[in-house]
Amino acid sequence: MKPVRYSYGITAALLAGGAAISLATGFPAGAQRAQNEDLRIENAVPRAGAPASFADLTEILQPAVVNISTRQRITVSNNPFQGTPFADLFGNNGQPTTREAQSLGSGFLISADGYVVTNNHVVSPEQSAELEEVTVTMPDGAEYPAEVVGRDEQSDLAVLKISRSEPFPFVHFGDSSQARVGDWVIAIGNPFGLGGTVTSGIVSAVLRSTGMTGGAYDRYIQTDASINRGNSGGPLFDMQGNVIGINNAIFSPSGGSVGIGFAIPAEIASPIVDKLISGEEILRGYLGVQIQPVTEDFADALGLEERRGEFIQSVQPGEPAERAGLQAGDVVLQVNGKDVTPDQTLSFLVANIQPGTTIPLAFIRDGQRRTLDVTVGRRPSEEELAAQSFNPDEEIPDAAPQQGGGLIEKALGIQAIPLTPRIANQLGMSGETQGLVVTAVDPNSDAARKGIARGFVIMGANGTDVAGPEQLEAQISQAQSEGREALLLRVRARNGPAISVPIRLRE
Repeated sequence: MKPVRYSYGITAALLAGGAAISLATGFPAGAQRAQNEDLRIENAVPRAGAPASFADLTEILQPAVVNISTRQRITVSNNPFQGTPFADLFGNNGQPTTREAQSLGSGFLISADGYVVTNNHVVSPEQSAELEEVTVTMPDGAEYPAEVVGRDEQSDLAVLKISRSEPFPFVHFGDSSQARVGDWVIAIGNPFGLGGTVTSGIVSAVLRSTGMTGGAYDRYIQTDASINRGNSGGPLFDMQGNVIGINNAIFSPSGGSVGIGFAIPAEIASPIVDKLISGEEILRGYLGVQIQPVTEDFADALGLEERRGEFIQSVQPGEPAERAGLQAGDVVLQVNGKDVTPDQTLSFLVANIQPGTTIPLAFIRDGQRRTLDVTVGRRPSEEELAAQSFNPDEEIPDAAPQQGGGLIEKALGIQAIPLTPRIANQLGMSGETQGLVVTAVDPNSDAARKGIARGFVIMGANGTDVAGPEQLEAQISQAQSEGREALLLRVRARNGPAISVPIRLRE
């Protein structure tokens, strides 16, 4: 089963003295004194319409929510040495066999003729598996074989089709852009295979970025309605009975619901669903950059007055960003006149621009605001994007002792030596590459917390190339003299691209 996706986090309890509650208003005692004439308690009291029961709404909506099950055939190797140089030693006894696997999820009908919406991961076969059968089960127990009409991995959406002579009950997409924090919602689905389960809650956040996927579609409606395994693909309804979200993921340290669930907003899902039904190719914009939000550390290292925009870590050769003149180290502020914010990321803005469109892009370089035009390219597939990633290997050959005057270790918690052609070649880099290779990192340093490790190569600091320890020490001294609390290092891991990392300076 490939269920609701999980991001395992650490829960925390808020241990504070209990606030006295005013029985008359339902607000903490003393809150009334904090109000002024323009913002009064009575104006914040929930308006009439909060349901005494969800039963009537559930009775209308539940017939359109379905259970989705799949049957898959998985090829399994019996060779314990598979993937190693000793695989042939096992002989013919290592011939692969097949086994059957199943998955469960939820979905909902959006038309009388049987189109069903769900998550892509509900019907996507596992690795080395072949999808053999998809079955949709109605609340009354009736089962229908389903055809996969279309799947979109990037948004994690899929559309199925079932058929019968009578029309199916169905529901409609609503306008998720109107959802407000605090609105009532209900989720209907099949957690743990328990069909027709209804849970309720409120909208906890809108346009929530989870950090789970990073990419253009990492913006969800967050809810405290209970969502568990098997709820994947099920609908999140507002109080008018419209689908404002598709349940997709949860945060959980235990694997079960802890009241932090995420749903794909209808405003994102509905246009993609329409394209999947019509067979239209889904095209997304692409720049070819690796980016990171501008944190307080980045702002300090770059000397920015405010924390805004997104930092370009690297630029893919030959892609639209490089052709337009963007560089690693630029901070992108606006795309086509729209501000880059945590709720409206660079990836999201660019992905929703038609490939081939030329747009203005505002950014900061060397402390100066600039603008250039970029022609948006076409976003590669998930497989192509995965091929661009890397898995750093931290091993390096034995090296000479630490060099320099000790300022690097004292200020950054890093030990480093000049990069020689021999070490560069063993790290998969050109023998002409210049920089310092990290030989050790203090585990209590900010550098360690930021992922700097043995085998990384420091290529620059604060926009200046570094070939020896003296140059890095000079940049540290300059940053300290200017009162900066962080230094922007340009580093590269083995088999990886160069990226910039802000490292806080030790006092």
